[in-house]
Amino acid sequence: MENTAKSIADYLLQIKAIKLQPSNPFTWASGWKSPIYCDNRKTLSFPEVRLAIRDAFVKKIKELYPGTELIAGVATGAIAHGVLVADAMDLPFIYVRSGAKEHGLGNRIEGSYEHGQKVVVIEDLISTGSSSLRAVNALREAGCDVLGMIAIFKYGFKKAEDNFRANECNLFTLSDYNILVEQAMATGYITDNDIDTLNKWRQDPSAWGK
Repeated sequence: MENTAKSIADYLLQIKAIKLQPSNPFTWASGWKSPIYCDNRKTLSFPEVRLAIRDAFVKKIKELYPGTELIAGVATGAIAHGVLVADAMDLPFIYVRSGAKEHGLGNRIEGSYEHGQKVVVIEDLISTGSSSLRAVNALREAGCDVLGMIAIFKYGFKKAEDNFRANECNLFTLSDYNILVEQAMATGYITDNDIDTLNKWRQDPSAWGK
């Protein structure tokens, strides 16, 4: 899977789905300053990339969870990827909202599912894991048997690892921060001078840049 992880990282860099700007940091919604910004929605605009991601998802699901009966996407970033995966595997698809719909049926989970169905959750990005795990817990509360979550990319924060462990949810990602930085160096996307900044940020992202 290492070659796949490198390939996915290369794709993300090529289409600028991931931007590295150590000298001109981004501000996340959380208020954190960051030298990196990941926008996996851009992958959907490139057929070769989205199909490579779909195929990597399908391969990993078949390897890890051969008994999968249902694919769930986390709204909104993973809905399209989840549909592509479900279609390729000839499985039903549902998606999980960040909160219950405020009108109509008031659904938190959209689509048809049955109590006890074995579901794999598709996510686009893992930072702290909090929002992703809220979706997992919503599925569990609805009676689904969540086998695990597979995401395109993770930053590799210890907080995320702790959160997934505490919630007893298996997590696998197609690529991650360490591989991305290695590929960025190998392709000349960043220089040696950027590495120290990127490493320091990952050690304490909430305090970095203050």
